[in-house]
Amino acid sequence: MGLADIADELAVTTTTQDERGVATVDDTDVNLDARLREYAAELPCTPEAAATVLERHSAGDSVGDAAEAAVVAPVTAAKVLHRAGVEGVTPLAPTARRVLRDWLDGRLSRADALELTGADDAEFALAAYVETHDPIPELADATRRDAARSLGGDALVQKREELADTMSASTDLF
Repeated sequence: MGLADIADELAVTTTTQDERGVATVDDTDVNLDARLREYAAELPCTPEAAATVLERHSAGDSVGDAAEAAVVAPVTAAKVLHRAGVEGVTPLAPTARRVLRDWLDGRLSRADALELTGADDAEFALAAYVETHDPIPELADATRRDAARSLGGDALVQKREELADTMSASTDLF
């Protein structure tokens, strides 16, 4: 059997996108809008726009599409995601982040840091924001609780019950 024969038998069957896990509510009775209003002064945009960004991103939209839906700049949407504890928002690699930290500490000029990182102004500004603003712990905790609950809570029990007929006693890990 050659590669052409193998390729003829391949088919793509996935039609859904993975859930990104950004929380829209947590274990309390406080919804996302109310929680975001609590931290309005620490957010880079209005709580309403931040809620739209988080909801759209968790539904699978790109940062740019979530920003467009919230009527904010993509860099602002990325800042919201960072403040809510979403990992991987910074546009710089680890070495470039060290160069950025050198600039923040006053060991490099901005022009030198820009040249050494290879970033454009928008990327550099976002990376500087990420380095100088920590995620808001309460929003990040709510995000983690939601992700943990979806993995280990009622959803897991429901899935196990749905698949119970397909599991044998020797492979039942629950």
